[in-house]
Amino acid sequence: MSRYDVDAVVVGAGPNGLVAAVTLAEAGWRVVVVEAQSEAGGALRTVESTLPGFRHDVGASNHPMAMASPAFRALGLESEGLAFAQTDVPLGHPIAPGRSGILRRSVAETAERFGDDEALWNRVMGFFAPRWRQLGRAIGDPLHPTPDLVALGATSVWPTPWVLRALRDERSRAVIAGLAAHSIVDLGQPATALVGVALGALAHGVGWPVAVGGSQAIADALVRRLLSRGGELVTGTRVSRIETLPRARAVLLDTSPRDALRIAGHLFDARTANALHRMRYGAAVHRVDWALDAPVPWTDPALADAGFVHLGGPADEVVRAERDVARGRMPDEPFLLLSQASRMDPTRAPEGKVAFGGYCHVPFGYDGDPVEAIEARIERFAPGFRDRILARHSMGPSALEALNPNLVGGAIDGGISDLRQLLARPRLALSPWATSAPDVFLCSASTVPGAGVHGMPGRLAAQAVLKQLR
Repeated sequence: MSRYDVDAVVVGAGPNGLVAAVTLAEAGWRVVVVEAQSEAGGALRTVESTLPGFRHDVGASNHPMAMASPAFRALGLESEGLAFAQTDVPLGHPIAPGRSGILRRSVAETAERFGDDEALWNRVMGFFAPRWRQLGRAIGDPLHPTPDLVALGATSVWPTPWVLRALRDERSRAVIAGLAAHSIVDLGQPATALVGVALGALAHGVGWPVAVGGSQAIADALVRRLLSRGGELVTGTRVSRIETLPRARAVLLDTSPRDALRIAGHLFDARTANALHRMRYGAAVHRVDWALDAPVPWTDPALADAGFVHLGGPADEVVRAERDVARGRMPDEPFLLLSQASRMDPTRAPEGKVAFGGYCHVPFGYDGDPVEAIEARIERFAPGFRDRILARHSMGPSALEALNPNLVGGAIDGGISDLRQLLARPRLALSPWATSAPDVFLCSASTVPGAGVHGMPGRLAAQAVLKQLR
C-alpha cells in the first residue's frame, strides 16, 4: 500500500496553481487542489459588483499573454469552452481631449499615424509582432534565453525615458510610456521599456483579448480540465500548516511568500526562508468599476473602438505619475488602466448598457480614496461621463488583499519586477520553484517569470516536480 494519499497537493487555485495541477494530472499524477475561497480563480474573478447583469473582472481583464503563453497554448482550453473576443483596436491612449495615440492590430496602420516615428515603429514592432510565439516562449521562460529574448533585451532593456528620447511623435511616446507602466515600477528603472515593447508587440501579434463571460472563464476552464483528468478541487479550506494536508509526494504552493513561510517555513533552511522574507513589493492598485447606461462619451471618437484605454496624458505625465507612486506619493493625476470589455464581449452588460472599469496605481498599502480624482480625470477626456453612471464599486489595496491574500498590500505583481528581482524570484537559482524541502515547491507569481495570466510559474514548477521526483 502506498504511503501517500495522493501524488501532489496544490495550495491555492489561482491560474498558476491550476496550471500546475493540470500539468501534473495530465502526466498521470493524482492531484488535489486546496483553495481558501469558495471558488477557484484567485484574482481571475468576474463578479456583478455594481448591479445585476453587469459583470466586472476583479483582476486582469486583457489577456495577450494567455494567447501567447506556452502553458495555455499547450493546454488548448478552447476544448473546455474557453473563448476570447477582441477588437481591431487593442489600445487607445488619450493625450489631450480629442487627441490620442491609437494602437491597432496592424503594425503598418498604427505606424502611419505616428508621424516621424513611422519608420522606427514599423522596424521594431514589425520584427517582434510576427514572432509572438517565440516572444511568448522567451518571456515565459527567461532562465533559458533564446535569440528572441536577447533581441528584445538589446532593443529595450533600458529605462523608459531613454527610449522616449528616441521617439519624436507625442502619440507613439504616450503609447510606449503607457505600455511600460504595466511594469508597475518607476519607469526610470532599467528594463521597463522592455515591458512596453513586449506588450506592444503582443497587441499587434495576438491582440489584447478578453475572455468571453469574464476572466473567471479561464479559471473555470482549467478546473474542468483538472476534473476531467481525475483531479480534485477542495474549496473553502484555508491551509494553516503543511501537516494538515493529505500525504503527498509533492506539495506546490501557489501562495505569497508570506503564506509559504506560514505553511511550510519550519521545513525550509535559512537560505530559502530568508529569500522569501526578503521579497519586495512595489506599487498597489485601487480598482473602480462602473455600471453605465451608455458608452463612455470620449471626446476623441476613436477611443470608442478601443478595447482598453490608458488614460495618462503625455508620456512625461505617465513617467511622473509612476515615479510618484513608486516613492510613496499619490499623484494628483493618476495613470488609469481602463477596460471597455463590454465593447468586445456583450455578455458583460445588459443590452444597451456598459460594464466599464479599471484601476490606477497607488502606493503600497495606500488607504486613501482616489475615486473622485479618477472620475474627474475621466470626465476631462469624456465630458458627461458622470451623468451615465448607474452604480460604482471601489476596491482599495486592503479589500483586494482580503479577497486574495496573494495581493500583498494590494500589489498585483507577486513582488516588484525590477531588474534586481526580475529573475531572483524568490532567489536566483537554476530551479527557483524548488525549496530546501525536497517535496515542497513554489508556483505563484512570486516565482519566475512573475506576474501575468500566463500560467508559466505553474507549468515550470510542475515540470520541476516531474524532473526532480520522477
